[in-house]
Amino acid sequence: MARMFRVLGFWTLAIGLMALAGDMKEMALLFFFQTAAFVVLGYMNLSERTYIMLFWGYMILSFLGFTYWSFFQMEV
Repeated sequence: MARMFRVLGFWTLAIGLMALAGDMKEMALLFFFQTAAFVVLGYMNLSERTYIMLFWGYMILSFLGFTYWSFFQMEV
């Protein structure tokens, strides 16, 4: 499971680099932060249950943030 967090770090780095190339600096910084968090968590060698709980927390937080942003902040 720790290896999957490092894989998530790789993909968030790839997305962050593409966002940076597309001149979307805020999105790139968000994904670079996620990359650092995933890689650090990936090398902590926590229990599998802890990794699953962290991932669920991440998913809930990201879905709530996306829903808030798309419903309240974006203009029609």
